[in-house]
Amino acid sequence: MITWRPVALWAAGILTLPAWPSPWPVLWTWLVVVAAVALADWLLAVPPTAVHMWRTGDTVVRLGNSAEVTLHVRNDGARPIRGRVRDAWTPSAGAENERYLLNLPPRATATLTTRLTPVRRGDRHAATVTIRSFGPMGFAYRQTGNRAASALTPRWRVRVLPPFHARRHLPEKLARLRVIDGTVAMRGGGQGTEFDALRDYVPGDDVRSIDWRASARSQSIVVKNWRVERDRRVVSVIDTGRTSAVRVGDEPRLDAQIEACLLLSTVAAVAGDRVDALAVDTEVRAAVQSGGKSVVPRLLQAMSPLEPALVETDFGLVVSEVLRRESKRALVVLFTSLEPGVITESLLPSLPALASRHRVIVAAVSDPEVARLRDANDSPLDVYRAAAAEQSLLERGKVTAALARHGVEVIDEPADRFASLVVDRYLTLKATGRL
Repeated sequence: MITWRPVALWAAGILTLPAWPSPWPVLWTWLVVVAAVALADWLLAVPPTAVHMWRTGDTVVRLGNSAEVTLHVRNDGARPIRGRVRDAWTPSAGAENERYLLNLPPRATATLTTRLTPVRRGDRHAATVTIRSFGPMGFAYRQTGNRAASALTPRWRVRVLPPFHARRHLPEKLARLRVIDGTVAMRGGGQGTEFDALRDYVPGDDVRSIDWRASARSQSIVVKNWRVERDRRVVSVIDTGRTSAVRVGDEPRLDAQIEACLLLSTVAAVAGDRVDALAVDTEVRAAVQSGGKSVVPRLLQAMSPLEPALVETDFGLVVSEVLRRESKRALVVLFTSLEPGVITESLLPSLPALASRHRVIVAAVSDPEVARLRDANDSPLDVYRAAAAEQSLLERGKVTAALARHGVEVIDEPADRFASLVVDRYLTLKATGRL
């Protein structure tokens, strides 16, 4: 292929044609000369396949932060290479610069660093590295074709983790957990809490905690000391079906569900409970088993590539997976939507088998825009919109009542408060010994 230089040289020759008595032979002769020079320059250009490439750099980055990936290009040929390199990435990787000049002596190595600022979570892959090698005069160049470029391109993947904005609630939730656990305040008694030890009575203790048999054998009044339940099971189930693709505010519903799952899992892991997580639609998209406090990094890795699937979620599969994986009683938090059709036709028939074995919470992200439309009445169109919004809220209320009849608690809150309120419900259950 040729550059702009032979075209410019041929055009310059055309400008001199009026000075020649026979312009057409001169024109064709000049064209042949320029073409011959361009061909010679192309033949002298170093084949771009004479290089070897590999990558180093970041493989994981949190959404909102930047990563750097370095492309190393080594000239294995006997002549210097002069040209350009395009290190292409998928558009959502947010590459700040993809084009670089290359002037590489034999056996030398160039390092080309690309800064990535991804705009979406998930796996962002390097596309293709294209090398254009110019001839000595810059009249022509050789460039890797699609097949050769694919063979030369070193593969690289940067996993973009969820931003986990909900971690701003961690200090508050962990402080409340410490109070519940007795680290800050005195351990209290309550139905369903675990017995810890016996101790002497002090003024202010609940008289219901007095162990009369132990007091009869002792010379002082003895009370039972309780501790908060530990080693309970918390299972988060994320619905990745079509309803998770709905945008609520500035983000898809799925992203808000992931944020709440991460916050709940972090607090539960610190509290000493076993944390499991599933992502399901018509198949299991991700599964993370309990592993102490290390479960949260594995959750971040597993939840990063999740995307909504344009299918109806199979809640029969959800229930069967939970029952198969959890033989002991657990707190099951199902992150889904309160769509009447989906809940009525798929979840409610399968719910009794799940609710009889586990404590179930259905957590849904509500859209504040619906409430705003219900209260608007400035124009006739607003009145129709308000009626539609009211109908939508009434249907969600019916779904909530149907779930409550099966002993299921429902959390239906906007995205900005959703994660915090899910963890608050977990802490309330833990404090009262109802996990």
